[in-house]
Amino acid sequence: MGYDAVKLELIEWLAKLNDEETIAYLKIVKDSRDKNDDWWKDLSVEQKESIERGIRDVKEGRVFSHEEIQRKYGL
Repeated sequence: MGYDAVKLELIEWLAKLNDEETIAYLKIVKDSRDKNDDWWKDLSVEQKESIERGIRDVKEGRVFSHEEIQRKYGL
C-alpha cells in the first residue's frame, strides 16, 4: 500500500474517531513534529511504560507475525 493510500485510510479513520485521548495524543505527535521537538517528553507515564514494555517484548522475542495473528483469528 502506497503512502497516498495509507494517508487516505488514516484521514477516514481520524474523521470517524471519537476517542478524545487518542486525538489529544495525535495532536501532541503532530505538534512536536512541527516544532522538531522530542514528543517523548509529552507522553504520559503510562504511555511511556507501554512503549517500553513493547520494546522489551520485541527484544525478548515475545512477538507474533502478522500472518500468525491472521491465522489465529481467521482473518
